[in-house]
Amino acid sequence: MKAKITVGETAFDIVNYVFFGVFTLSCIFPFYYMLINTISRNDLVSRGLIMLLPRGIHFNNYINLLRSRDLPGAVFMSVARTVLGTGLTVLCTSFVAYGITKRELWHRKAVYRFFIFTMYFNAGLIPWYLNMRMLHLTNNFLAYIIGVVSAFNLILVKTYIESIPASLEESAEIDGAGYLLIYFRLILPLAKPILATIAIFTAVGQWNSFMDTLILMQDKRLYTLQYILWQYLQEASRVVDMVRALSSTGITVDPSQILTITSVKMTVALVVTLPVLLVYPFFQKYFVRGIMIGAVKG
Repeated sequence: MKAKITVGETAFDIVNYVFFGVFTLSCIFPFYYMLINTISRNDLVSRGLIMLLPRGIHFNNYINLLRSRDLPGAVFMSVARTVLGTGLTVLCTSFVAYGITKRELWHRKAVYRFFIFTMYFNAGLIPWYLNMRMLHLTNNFLAYIIGVVSAFNLILVKTYIESIPASLEESAEIDGAGYLLIYFRLILPLAKPILATIAIFTAVGQWNSFMDTLILMQDKRLYTLQYILWQYLQEASRVVDMVRALSSTGITVDPSQILTITSVKMTVALVVTLPVLLVYPFFQKYFVRGIMIGAVKG
């Protein structure tokens, strides 16, 4: 028999649907707003007249962005640092975390506390730059992918590994498996949720990073996508000044097609954000489980 739904339960369900519907729309709307502003008339965008629907649809903003000669190399560099940096971070962090969980590791508590110390204290920007320069990591791709063990990620992975029943490792040891075999054949498969969690953290950080390029790189072949787009954003103000100069001399310029600072900001923000939005759903199923088990023991 079907259970009778009371008026209170119906009202509760309606309130829930309305609340979470509004919350979902509030999360989606900023991305939709950026999209309609990148394909609408640029003169209307600069005056803040595009709110809900696009007007004067065109794709010149994206065409002008793709015309950059440095863009293909920058995309390759960003993808390379994201893939390699994320892979090394997941591998090295999980391996160090697994080692720290072993009681037979010499002074393992001191080693663990050393990593935790680095989470709260660092030397600062100038010593970091001098250290990178002395290590010959300026104008060097390795500067993008070193420093792969983060204390925060280490805590999450270590706590997760400690939640794995010790009897599984003991059974593997009885069958003759060593540390490396246990790590690759047992720990890594069982730790997929937390590894996916730190992978998404690291990938987003690597993809969005451009300060290291700004400080360390002078070779254009090592410029990342974010750095190229940042330069493109700086040049947008010059374009606007040029348009104003042409208008003052009587030369007619189509205001709906010419770049403005606002249209460039919207286009750059959407181009940088889109890859992360496309990748994140594939990691979402691991994300909540990994972060909860890795953060709370017991």
